[in-house]
Order: sequence, then structure tokens, then C-alpha cells
Amino acid sequence: MSGSLFEIDLLQLLHAVLLIVGALLPVVNPPGNVPIFLSLTRGCDERTRRDLAQHIAVYSFALLFGSMLLGNLVLRLFDLSVGALQVAGGAVVCALAWNLLHYEPKPEDAQADPEQARQVALGRAFYPLTLPVSVDAGVISVAITLGAHHGQTVVGNVLQITAALIGSALIAASLLLVYRFAGRVSGWIGTKGMEIMLRLSALLVLSIGVQIVWNGMKSLLAEIHIA
Repeated sequence: MSGSLFEIDLLQLLHAVLLIVGALLPVVNPPGNVPIFLSLTRGCDERTRRDLAQHIAVYSFALLFGSMLLGNLVLRLFDLSVGALQVAGGAVVCALAWNLLHYEPKPEDAQADPEQARQVALGRAFYPLTLPVSVDAGVISVAITLGAHHGQTVVGNVLQITAALIGSALIAASLLLVYRFAGRVSGWIGTKGMEIMLRLSALLVLSIGVQIVWNGMKSLLAEIHIA
């Protein structure tokens, strides 16, 4: 009997993990963030990018797991709605994308001091490389929504927390791998190719930011209509 129960719990855990990864990974879209990551780490060596990838992975894990575990509590504590989070976060994403869309590398960037470039890049590990480049408001709102489905029993709650822990770790690991080898991708594509990818990525991120804002506005308008 206990073996059967253990098997059911494992299947439920696997299903919950797959649900979290399946919902979050397409929104996080690690490969799509590579051009932006490379543009914000211009002049950095592979060691710096490796360290940055580790920092971003840790920060992303904390944001995702924290959003699923405590996101609803924080929103209720400050009397905020997911719609308000989406509007504010989407505006930040739009601002970042707009700056990247009009970003023009300075001539001195190519000859920047490596140690100075390293310090500047490491200072960007959380903002903007983790938030909102890697984990934006849309990702956080999805994570909060996923974390809202708590189990009805102690075992169910433990299962959901474990699934959130594993799912967040898998997403963070994907970011770590993609950013860790981003420099090689840059070498394959070349400077001109990376410039094109950066503009296209910035346009895509801008569109995503507008969509996040629109979803938040629809949610807020629905709340007003219900009230």
C-alpha cells in the first residue's frame, strides 16, 4: 500500500514539475535573451560571462521560487493585484527594450578596460540582466499564478513546494547553460549578425512588454467591471 502511495506521489510530483517548466520555460525563453545578454556584457571576457551566468541563475531561481511560494502573500500584503504588477513590470520591460532598440555601441566599448568592463557587468547581474531581461513581469505573474494552486493536505503542500523548487532549479539551470556559452554563439554569428539579432530581440521584447501591459490593463478593467 505504501509503495503504491509513494508511486502516486512521484507521478503527481513529476506532473507538477512538468506543468511548471512547461508554463515558465517558453516565457523565460533563455535563447532569445542571448543577444541582449551579450550587448550588456560587451567587452567582457569568458570568465566574467561565466560568473555572470552563475549570478543570474541564482537570482532567477530565487525570484521564481519566491514568486511561487510567497508571491500571492506579498500581493495581498500590499493590496496589489497581478494586473497592477503586469502593468508596472511591462512598462519596465518596454523601457529596457526601447533603449536596446536605439542602442549604439560607443567606439571606446571595443577598447574598454577588461577589469572595468567586468565590474560594470557584474553590477548588472540582478538589474537588468536577471530582472527584467531573464525574469520579467510576465514570468513573475505566471509563477505567482502557478504558486496559487496549493494542495489541500500537508502532503499536497509539500509536493507543490518540492515541485516549485525543482521547476525553478531547472529553469535557472537552462539560463546558466545558455548564458555560459553565449560567447561562443557570438563568435559563430559575428558582429554584424549579433547586431541584427539584438535589434530583432529588442523589438520582440518591446512587443512582449506591450502585451504584458495590455494583459494587466485588461485584468484591471475586468476588476473595475466586476466591482
